[in-house]
Amino acid sequence: MLGLGTAALGRPQYINIRKDKTSHPTLEKFKQESFKVLEKAYQLGVRYFDTAPGYGLAEDLLLQWLQTKNDPSLQIATKWGYTYVANFDANAKVHEVKEHSIEKLKEQWQVSQAFLPHLKIYQIHSATLETGVLNNTKVLQQLAFLKKEHGLQIGITTTGSNQLEVLKKAVDVSVAGEQLFNSFQITYNILDQSLETMANTLIRQDKKVIIKEAVANGRMFRNNNYNHYSKLYHTLETLAAKHQVGLDAIALKFCQQNIKNSMVLSGASTIEQLQSNLQAAKITLSEEEINLLKSFKTSPNFYWQERKELAWN
Repeated sequence: MLGLGTAALGRPQYINIRKDKTSHPTLEKFKQESFKVLEKAYQLGVRYFDTAPGYGLAEDLLLQWLQTKNDPSLQIATKWGYTYVANFDANAKVHEVKEHSIEKLKEQWQVSQAFLPHLKIYQIHSATLETGVLNNTKVLQQLAFLKKEHGLQIGITTTGSNQLEVLKKAVDVSVAGEQLFNSFQITYNILDQSLETMANTLIRQDKKVIIKEAVANGRMFRNNNYNHYSKLYHTLETLAAKHQVGLDAIALKFCQQNIKNSMVLSGASTIEQLQSNLQAAKITLSEEEINLLKSFKTSPNFYWQERKELAWN
């Protein structure tokens, strides 16, 4: 199943590798184009949308768009813990600020609750061991209250080379004798396959697994700056030609087939990217093709060090 992440729809800059150096549109034009992507996604059958206040205008855009729909099948997931501070400045040194305090949770919930009743999953945005959020009794109790009060699933998203360590700790977090977290949004792709060591555990416990960064922030596409992936690029291009889809569809399908019953997020910022991503639904990779792609995994430390060097553009 494919959903749509809105990080690239709510702010003009995102951590990514881009070959097209197009000029930045006006803010109003940007909003109009993002609105069109949301509508096209709906027309093409997408019913799961992931957003966050840290994604600039994304929550506000999604709320406006949601008002044009009367469809109970629509599912919204949002987060708390990041504040967008770049003010849509392409040259901003800081784009977002993390804060996992009870005050930030209550502040951002005041906006995010407007998604009810479509809001199904409420997540800690990039939970880490360093912020201590998984030990913060006030935060955990407040999330448990929201879970019970509104029938929500409570989740975390993870980022970084130690995301499995964070997952293992989060799975064991309980409030009043009940496990708190139902949902786990995790970076997983052909390069970072570390999730596989925990996927079966999460599935056995009936946890929802959501996959982000399936195209590794653009590293799935041939780029002369990443010649160490030349064999991977050749393999992806060969498979894309065979299945008559884009490289992105191959990368998304790899995630979808390898992590059973997961929700894989498209991070499309244009209608063309969205349509290409959704071609993944039309193909099935063979076991041999899956195993071939699995052979290109890198170590989490290498993956995340390389990701840190990517620019906002």
